[in-house]
Amino acid sequence: MDIRVADDAAAAAVDAAGWMAWQMRNAVRRRGAALVALSGGSTPAAMLAHLVTLDVPWSQLTVWQVDERLAPDGDDARNARLLQGLPLPRAQVRLMPVTARHLSSAMRRYGAGLPPRFDVVHLGLGDDGHTASWLPGDPVVDLAQPVALSGSAHGFVRMTLTPPVVNSARHRLVLAAGTAKAEPMRRWLLDDGSLPIQRVRRAGTVVVIDAAAAAGLPVAGAPVAGPAAAQ
Repeated sequence: MDIRVADDAAAAAVDAAGWMAWQMRNAVRRRGAALVALSGGSTPAAMLAHLVTLDVPWSQLTVWQVDERLAPDGDDARNARLLQGLPLPRAQVRLMPVTARHLSSAMRRYGAGLPPRFDVVHLGLGDDGHTASWLPGDPVVDLAQPVALSGSAHGFVRMTLTPPVVNSARHRLVLAAGTAKAEPMRRWLLDDGSLPIQRVRRAGTVVVIDAAAAAGLPVAGAPVAGPAAAQ
């Protein structure tokens, strides 16, 4: 695991975007395409806003969702709205079928359409230690199927990729910022097995956090390595 600490949330977003862009270019150089899964939430919005300003091989990039709320199209609660600003045609954005009439069948089809291995899976960290839509105490973390429904949280049931898919990716990026993330980040890195994010494979995982989120770590406030360090 590579832990990178930025001065603030804005700097963390810039560093994470630079790392993502480099990984996308590297995937295209090596395999002719970049296959990425993105999470929702408020923190990645700044990362994606910066990503669109960088040198990214958009024509060879396909994006899937890590998780999504079961809400109508256009609902502000949907993670899909974060992807609308990416310069990608509709065919290269694979939204989770959360409005399908037959969810079980739709999830199976979505799972069958996933790549054998993602180049990058982007994850966040909730105040309760969840990532993707693996909620505390939810059995979804033990499922072998690639896509599943997790329990309800804040009024929404969620569709999510499961740990086998996330952990088979070549790389994982965990981006977190703010004082509310300090305690779950500390507990995760100290191997608190009660946190859902503990199911994330550490090898091949890069963690980008700001100084506030790093405040509980044994060594906090180290200067962030720039995007070139990922090369």
